[in-house]
Amino acid sequence: MNKEIPVKEIPVYVFMGFLESGKTTFAKETLIDRGFNEGKPALLLVCEEGEVEYNKEELKKRNIFLEYIDEDSLTDENLLNLGNKYNPELVLIEYNGMWELDKIFNIRVPKGWTVVQVLSFVNALTFDVYVNNMKKIMMDQLRNADMIIFNRCNADTKKSEYRRSIRAVNRRAQVIFENADGSVDNGSEDELIVPYDISGDEITLEDEDFGLFYIDAADNPDKYLGKTIKFKAQVHKPSNYGKNEFVPGRFAMTCCAADIAFVGFKTYYGGAKNLKDRDWVIVKGKIDKEYYKEFEGDGPVIFADEVVMTSPAEDELVYFNY
Repeated sequence: MNKEIPVKEIPVYVFMGFLESGKTTFAKETLIDRGFNEGKPALLLVCEEGEVEYNKEELKKRNIFLEYIDEDSLTDENLLNLGNKYNPELVLIEYNGMWELDKIFNIRVPKGWTVVQVLSFVNALTFDVYVNNMKKIMMDQLRNADMIIFNRCNADTKKSEYRRSIRAVNRRAQVIFENADGSVDNGSEDELIVPYDISGDEITLEDEDFGLFYIDAADNPDKYLGKTIKFKAQVHKPSNYGKNEFVPGRFAMTCCAADIAFVGFKTYYGGAKNLKDRDWVIVKGKIDKEYYKEFEGDGPVIFADEVVMTSPAEDELVYFNY
């Protein structure tokens, strides 16, 4: 009887970002200065040549093998061939920021290759420009990242605004702000000051307060447990929800007013089956919490006692600042 040999897991790290975002600099510092591969054979796949270049011979001394690949050669077959050629125990992919992410995430990688972390690098000086002009590609990178690193930050970098906007589209990502001198300054991590009163048992939101409520409640669900919340929202009924479940929420400007996303929390309500998508309603109910896959942890849910039809908000969009 033949015994099946277990496949060894080979961790894969993916670096995303546009040109001059700091991907190559970070990779060089990580691999060479910090000895990330600890002498084990590593394969570095580079999908674009940036302003900072690699020293192929210097990498080879550290058992790191460099291969440049273009979009046409980013294929199942080529990755399999490279895997057989180098037998790496670690793979790093410096991905081209202009390519669609489906190209890398849908590819069939060699057996054992497992993506363990996706890092997105952002030049803080050009972030607003890229978001305004290349919204889809930038937002795809931010949504899929496990860690987002803003570099070249200065006193004018809108750290709090950027952090809140990213939380709206990617709850799990760690956001880091790095100054031009390499020091890390993530700004104040103090509790968000909200413009509504949470001292009592019941919270009533003004129309413009929903965005900040969403961020704060998602970050600190325990702070809202057991409280009754009343707010105006639009109805969203995901296809996989039960007949007594829906999401009352709002369309929000995220990522520096350049992208729009619907945000809200799962709500249980006996009359949900009578609601229609895009209905405007006033919801009143008690806040509890349960596990959210997208949060990778607990998040708020609402058990509604009352949902009544109403007129649209004066401004149908909400924001994450005030």
